[in-house]
Amino acid sequence: MFKRLFGARSQTNREVTDALYEQIVAAARQPYFYSHWNVPDTPLGRFEMLSLHVFLLQHRLHGTQGKAHDIAQVLIDEFFLDVDHSLRELGISDVGVPKRMKRLARMYYGRTAAYADALERQDDGALVAALGRNIRPDEEWLESPRLTTYVKMAVQNLSAQDLDAICAGSVKFPRAGEQGQ
Repeated sequence: MFKRLFGARSQTNREVTDALYEQIVAAARQPYFYSHWNVPDTPLGRFEMLSLHVFLLQHRLHGTQGKAHDIAQVLIDEFFLDVDHSLRELGISDVGVPKRMKRLARMYYGRTAAYADALERQDDGALVAALGRNIRPDEEWLESPRLTTYVKMAVQNLSAQDLDAICAGSVKFPRAGEQGQ
């Protein structure tokens, strides 16, 4: 009986988080990022964009309770499972994966702390710098202000979305390159 009671909710959350994660991945893979804004189309560049979009939804769900809080945790778990799977697909050995996962987790949490701080302080300059430092550390990235505009638009867009709709598995991210980005 307990399995039936708790298993049904778990399966529902799994279906919702799978749907949300698919939408996050689709948003992170928008070709415009790579073709127009010079985001590196490499495993690390794709990690950066996926991290950013996971952060954006996490930022929206921050401080929620109940199902939304549970979904936020499952989304983080799904993200790191996806990263683990990707490392293995790239040919990283079973011995090397845990070390790389620790490094990527530190990268994710460091980046998201910088993004959250810049958004909290409404400091566009800090957000431009953080995005540039993380996505194109090898050069001065002239497109960083455009991605900053996108991030701010996404935060505004996500905050306007109904929490019940998100908890049902529907989230919408802006299209890159729209509205003056």
